[in-house]
Amino acid sequence: MSLSIKICGLKTPETIAAAIEGGASHVGFIFFAKSPRYIEPGDAGRLRQAVGGRAQAVAVVVDANDAVLDTIVSEMKPDMLQLHGKESPARVAEVKQFYGLPVMKAFSVSEAADLRKIEPYFGVADRFLFDAKPPKGSELPGGNGVSFDWRLLQSLDPKLDYLLSGGLNAENIGEALRLCNPPGIDVSSGVESAPGVKDVGKIRAFFRAVEAARTGRAA
Repeated sequence: MSLSIKICGLKTPETIAAAIEGGASHVGFIFFAKSPRYIEPGDAGRLRQAVGGRAQAVAVVVDANDAVLDTIVSEMKPDMLQLHGKESPARVAEVKQFYGLPVMKAFSVSEAADLRKIEPYFGVADRFLFDAKPPKGSELPGGNGVSFDWRLLQSLDPKLDYLLSGGLNAENIGEALRLCNPPGIDVSSGVESAPGVKDVGKIRAFFRAVEAARTGRAA
């Protein structure tokens, strides 16, 4: 089974290139003003052109209104929208229908009960993303560099399409893949030298660690 790999919060041509060269299936651009990874839609659009068709470009928003989404879709032209707020199933369906784009819905996880919250979104969201619940006091719904108990995901239907996110890095990705065998992974702060500053060397190291883990499992 192929593994989807999303590098999120990209802001420079160099890190885009490193992600693509490493084998990223998705590259993410953050449109949440409080995030250190925030990027203007026009700048994301220019970077998105450099991606071409080599990876899916994902626009990440948090409870964005129609005007914000209009600007992002117009200026960036994403392949997919990631809704990382408290969007209801009705809102997900509305966004998906209006823009004609696949939608990935993110959920915060800390216990098994949190996974049941995805049920109303079955048949609505095209994909799910499971992230750790933000630390107390954080204003960021994601990108906090914290993880959750990956074993919780072992109870999910093997056919469920999702990305594992939250605190992943080159040091722990092998353990994450071993414990829950996710169909996709998402990394942001784990390949940064400082909040919002992606590191080409860390991106490359992450891909090497993923490859080593997968090779080891195959053997």
